[in-house]
Amino acid sequence: MPVSTDKTPSESHSPLPDFCSLPVISALLVVGALCVTLAWLAPQSTRGWRGYSVGMLFVEWLAMVIGVALCKLRPWLLRLPGLLPYAGVWLVMVTIVTLGSWLAQWMDQVLEMQLIFSGPNVFVRDNALIAALLGTAMLRYFYVLAEWQARLAAVSHAKVEALQARIRPHFLFNSMNTVAALVRVDPVAAERTVENLSELFRAALGHDDTHTRTLGDELQLVERYLAIEELRLGDRLHVRRELDDLPLDAALPLLLLQPLVENAVRHGIQPLREGGEIILRGKREGPMMLIEIDNPLTDTSGTGGSGHGLNNVRQRVAYHFGPRASVEAGPKNGRFVVTLQLPVEVRHARADRR
Repeated sequence: MPVSTDKTPSESHSPLPDFCSLPVISALLVVGALCVTLAWLAPQSTRGWRGYSVGMLFVEWLAMVIGVALCKLRPWLLRLPGLLPYAGVWLVMVTIVTLGSWLAQWMDQVLEMQLIFSGPNVFVRDNALIAALLGTAMLRYFYVLAEWQARLAAVSHAKVEALQARIRPHFLFNSMNTVAALVRVDPVAAERTVENLSELFRAALGHDDTHTRTLGDELQLVERYLAIEELRLGDRLHVRRELDDLPLDAALPLLLLQPLVENAVRHGIQPLREGGEIILRGKREGPMMLIEIDNPLTDTSGTGGSGHGLNNVRQRVAYHFGPRASVEAGPKNGRFVVTLQLPVEVRHARADRR
C-alpha cells in the first residue's frame, strides 16, 4: 500500500511562517505602507506628497528585500533550536533596514537630492529602532498564530484518534452474530465477513501514523461495511451507486465517508420494517468533487443520535480542506441527504511501499 508523506501535526508544525507565501509578503507590504501613511498623517509631519511617495517607495522596497531574504534563509533559520528562529528573523529584518537606510542616506548626500532632513545617522538610527519595534510586534503575532495553528492541529488529530478508537458496540455485536450464523450455513460468506470486519478494524484502530487516504481506499471501506450490513439486513437494504465520475486518487481524510454511510444505514434503513434504498452519488466538477449520501427520511434521520458524527466530519473537512470545502445535511425531496463538496487534491505516494 502506498505510504503518504503526510505528517502528524507535531511533525509538520513549523515555528516560522512561510515567508515565500503571498499572504506573508502581502502582510509585510501592508505594514510598511501603514507605517509610512501614519508618519505622513502625524500632526508634526512636514512632508508633502513628494516625501510621502519617496518614503512609500523606500519602505516597500525594504519590505520586498526582507521578504525575499527571509524566504531564502528560512530553511537555515528553522535549524536553530527553541525560539532562536524568531531571533534570527528579527536580526535579519533590523540588519536589512539598517543597511538600506544607510545606503539611502549615502545616496541622498552624494546625489544632493535633499530628501532626508534629519541629522547624520539619525535617519539610520530611527529606522533601525522602528524596524526593531515593528519586527518584535510582527514576530509576536506570527508566534501566537503558529501556537494557535498547532493547537488546532492537535485538536483535529485527537478527534481523528478518538474516531478511530471508537467501534460502536452494537455494530460489532451484530457483525459477530452474522458471522456465527453463517459459519455452518455459508462458511465462505462467513470468512468474507471476517475479512471485511478486519479491514474496518484496521482502519478504525489506525494501521499507520497518517490520517489521509485516497478516495478509492475510502470507498473500499464503505463497500466492506455495506457488505456486512447487507448480510445482516438482507432484502431490507438496497444500495445504488452512481460514482463513476470520481477521481479515485484524490486525497481524503481517513474514515470520512464510512461514518456517514453507517449513519445512513442506522437512521435511514434500520428503523424501517420494509427497509429502503441508500444512494451513493459522486461526480467531479472541475477542481471540485461532489459526493452525496442519500437515505430514506425517517423520524430519526434528522434528529436521531447526538449528531457528533456529522459534526466531526464537518470539523475534519474544514481543517483538512479549509473554506474551499463544505458539508451540508438535511431533508431534500422527501429524503435525507448529506452533501460533501471537496477540492480534488491528488495524494502523492513515496517510492517505498509497505
